[in-house]
Amino acid sequence: MTYKLPHTLGTGLALTAIAAGALAVATAAPPVKSFNPLRVSVVSLGNDKVEVTLTNTSRKNVRIPKWQLPSEVQRSNLFRITRDGQEVGFEGAMVKRGVPTAEDFAILRPGRSYRSVVALGSAYDLSKAGHYTVTYAAPLQYASLSGGTRLQQTNGFPMVAQGAPIRMTLDQPATLPSGGRLRPVLPSNPELSDVLGVSYAACTATQQTALDKAVLSARTYTERAKGYLNAGTTGARYTTWFGAYLNTRYATAQQHFTKIDEAMDWTNGQVTINCGCTQNYYAYVYKNQPYEIYVCNSFWTAPLIGTDSRAGTLIHEMSHFTVVADTDDWVYGQSAASNLAATNPTNAVDNADNHEYFSENTPAQN
Repeated sequence: MTYKLPHTLGTGLALTAIAAGALAVATAAPPVKSFNPLRVSVVSLGNDKVEVTLTNTSRKNVRIPKWQLPSEVQRSNLFRITRDGQEVGFEGAMVKRGVPTAEDFAILRPGRSYRSVVALGSAYDLSKAGHYTVTYAAPLQYASLSGGTRLQQTNGFPMVAQGAPIRMTLDQPATLPSGGRLRPVLPSNPELSDVLGVSYAACTATQQTALDKAVLSARTYTERAKGYLNAGTTGARYTTWFGAYLNTRYATAQQHFTKIDEAMDWTNGQVTINCGCTQNYYAYVYKNQPYEIYVCNSFWTAPLIGTDSRAGTLIHEMSHFTVVADTDDWVYGQSAASNLAATNPTNAVDNADNHEYFSENTPAQN
């Protein structure tokens, strides 16, 4: 079951498919914009609600993946929130996405604004009273201007649509919907079968057979990745995906793969793979709901092994669970992940795709 956030679209935002050239914009190597054309305003509306306004200050259309809009907060970590100085965790869906297609983009026309009212308690832990600081900070990976200019910093990182921090005081916890804070986008099937020690929900026999192979391949990947790190190896494979060697970062990566491998190897039904998702994602999980992995449309068209594979996707999602490695989605894709490792190794060790690509090791590196 799911519930939708209230939101209003400004007249300048078209949530329809854009021209077929958008896919080329997403996959080519376009020029880089020198300044961010998006102005962000955030206003508190009381309780846990805020209104976010994005305004296009340029003279060209801005193309934005829909998952980077504030109305998608339940499926994208778009805010940085602290309570009395302590970070507040994101509890929405952690989604593995591929390169966006034309239908994945929204268009914000010159001078126009998009407004959305967001209930922060639907995706963040506002279960305690206190003083909250809220910052809207949405990475704009794949966003571009008409003509193809990518909204990208000179270091290769995506620009960030960011507003000034605001203060909110909650005297009472945010009201949650009945049944708990988080509701899966699609319901779990209570009829579970146990194959290879992994439970499958809402999966056909054909899907279960494919998942058997993916689980076995993922177990092979994680065992090899763990062995590489336990041996203290610091070759190109490590530096490509986790950056320059630093003993504390290396120890973090080593700990992550010890836990990922342990979780992938469980054989008593602790891990559930749910086939009920029909979205064009690879997969998603909720960090604080181990160990259920929802596999989606792109998962089934992915190869068994190799880059962005079924096996690698399971590792990506397993790394997100708070009790495993608690990774985030700073960037998506091999190019962005390798650039993250080169320029911000700390975030690379916290990025799920970097863990996946380290495991897949395609092309192979020592």
